[in-house]
Amino acid sequence: MINFLCVCLGSAVGGGSRYLLSSWVLKVCGTGFPYGTLAVNFIGSALLAGLMLIGVETTAMSPTLRIALTTGVMGGFTTYSTFSYETLKYLQDGAWGVAIGNILLTVFACLLAAWLGWSGAKWLVGV
Repeated sequence: MINFLCVCLGSAVGGGSRYLLSSWVLKVCGTGFPYGTLAVNFIGSALLAGLMLIGVETTAMSPTLRIALTTGVMGGFTTYSTFSYETLKYLQDGAWGVAIGNILLTVFACLLAAWLGWSGAKWLVGV
């Protein structure tokens, strides 16, 4: 139960941080490109990989803190960071086929899912 509560609290912090950072980046860089999302995904990918290295490869972080920071904060900040970390691990482990498959399937399947969701919502509301 403590892990669940830590994830919930961390998710709130991550989501709020995503909103603040993305808003600030869009204000600075403009809205001609999704710079806010790119910044969140880039920073989130770097932070999650670093947190996972520390949390898994050392004893500097308790399992509860690792779950709160990775699944909670980083999960609320960006789930793209998890995709990046998992793909990086496949590459480091020499599982190139799995890594490339993960990249292709994630990008194309998620684009398809977004299109299906968009189309379904348009149909649902009659737009």
